[in-house]
Amino acid sequence: MIEAIGVHKVYRNAGKELNVLKGLSLKIEKGKFTALVGPSGAGKSTLLHILGGLDEPTRGKVVFNGEDIYRLNDLTLARIRNKQVGFVFQFYNLLSEFTVLENVMMPVLIGCVNKVQQAAGRKKALELLGRMGLAQRLGHFPTELSGGEKQRVAIARALINEPSLLLCDEPTGNLDSRTGEEIIYLIRKISGENRMTVVMVTHNQELAATAERVYHLKDGILVN
Repeated sequence: MIEAIGVHKVYRNAGKELNVLKGLSLKIEKGKFTALVGPSGAGKSTLLHILGGLDEPTRGKVVFNGEDIYRLNDLTLARIRNKQVGFVFQFYNLLSEFTVLENVMMPVLIGCVNKVQQAAGRKKALELLGRMGLAQRLGHFPTELSGGEKQRVAIARALINEPSLLLCDEPTGNLDSRTGEEIIYLIRKISGENRMTVVMVTHNQELAATAERVYHLKDGILVN
């Protein structure tokens, strides 16, 4: 479904270079739950962002559903990110000035062209938030939620456009162990029902062991 081929990522600052990814190649199978593990600084999050079209590689390519995404124009790539890829981050990335319902609907509103689509998006958001146990939190703001509730909102937002690929960057890293287990259960349950491909970055070996495929990164390369 998605493949990284010879991916390099170099950050340059004040005449210095930081080589984060060093010619890395991997293939993510459709419908599988895949984990990327490794120590801090291994390049896991950078790789995830490159796979999701958020950060262009210095060299190499990413093929998603048969297309080299970094050869596409900005508008086409933005549409892929909006419609086909869902993102779940460790620190939630919710918009504090918007309510729970508005945060979840945001990806729909970005591409919305009429009130019919807006109404359909609202219906889908209400359904997802109900499944997340947040039906009583629709009008609340992110500052009024617990960490687990914020992450549930973030998951609902990631799923609102029914993406084929879900990318999770340390989704339990800011949560206690029990809440983290609940979050992973939700991700696995919903992704399984919708036959989504899931790629999860984690430093938690026990969590990674639940994945169907595990890639180990160290110093910007695969070590398995």
